[in-house]
Amino acid sequence: MASVGRGGRNMAAVPRSPTAAGGSGALEQSLRAIGAPARLSVWDMGQAAKSARTVVISGVPDGVLNDDVMSDILVIHFQKAKNNGGDVEEVKYPTTEKGVAYITFEDQEVVGSVLQKNEHRLEDRRLPRYYPLKVTAYCENVFSSVTAVLDMSVFKYKFVLEDLIQELKKKSTALSFGSLQSNGHISVQGSFPAMKWLRDFLLLKAKSLSEDKNEESKSHQRPKKRLQRHRLTREMNNFVHDAEGEKQVVVLDTDVYHYMKCFFSKELLANTDVVISDVTDGDITTLHLQRGRSRPDAGQVLRVKEKIENQSIKLHKSLRKERINFERCIRDKKKYRSVCESVKSRFPNVLFIPCDTHIDLIGSSSAVFEFKREVNKKMQGLFQNR
Repeated sequence: MASVGRGGRNMAAVPRSPTAAGGSGALEQSLRAIGAPARLSVWDMGQAAKSARTVVISGVPDGVLNDDVMSDILVIHFQKAKNNGGDVEEVKYPTTEKGVAYITFEDQEVVGSVLQKNEHRLEDRRLPRYYPLKVTAYCENVFSSVTAVLDMSVFKYKFVLEDLIQELKKKSTALSFGSLQSNGHISVQGSFPAMKWLRDFLLLKAKSLSEDKNEESKSHQRPKKRLQRHRLTREMNNFVHDAEGEKQVVVLDTDVYHYMKCFFSKELLANTDVVISDVTDGDITTLHLQRGRSRPDAGQVLRVKEKIENQSIKLHKSLRKERINFERCIRDKKKYRSVCESVKSRFPNVLFIPCDTHIDLIGSSSAVFEFKREVNKKMQGLFQNR
């Protein structure tokens, strides 16, 4: 059974049409719900596109052969036409997870073909036997895809919007763009990292427009000096208030939040007086952070927010999600839950979430694969004994 992928939710409301002078602020408001800002780099841009060409391989036999030999065997397997394969750009093995490898293809279409194959059996004369492999898309992890509606009209004074959209499409193939509307609105869908990259890219563009506007208005600055000084003081006061971190907001995938709450809450909130309340709307959970009764040191709430964001980025790279459907009838869900409880001791870092028609498993790729296989094996034994 393939890993579960989920559709995105509309994360950002369309702001009112921005003016040329205040465009960057309006654009930032439009993008704010996408998540914490990420540092813009050429590596980030390349990674968003590369992830769409990468698959995760679980079940690689560990310790049977030399790592270099095993890497060659994996390349051979995923280049064969009978395995729906194609040219391999890169193989990463070993990784931090036992029995897990990452294969990146030169062509993104090969990923779809490889995933369509029902069964992958790793066979080679250098191996003592064949080994069943579990293949999932790298992007099929806990994080939902994010959908945002952006107001691009701020750029119409400096750029041809159609050309700007084409530039974005070329720079990040991991994003899907809707049709550009006459009012400058456009819908965009993609993973959290890709959307964060888009956020930073557009904010840098907007910042450059703001700087150009400042250059043009230098001759008019003196009559407004007192007003600007007052505005600067007010902005600095707001900055200090934010720096103290009295209130902060973090947007997370709901499953990541559950995993973080289960395994990292003590670590994230150790020696702090920070209160966290959560609001869940389907796949998305919004955390509201504020100081407790005693006044924390300056910036404590902000530091907790940063710790949560940094932890969520790490989890995004490592977590995978599997789903166990109740194959016979919903009445068996108590048995499934009981079996999951018994298997849990062998996989302490896997979170299972019981639902009405299924159970979701969240953890590392190899762990959830083995957890699911163990549960299905035990359940088959129970059904046969009826």
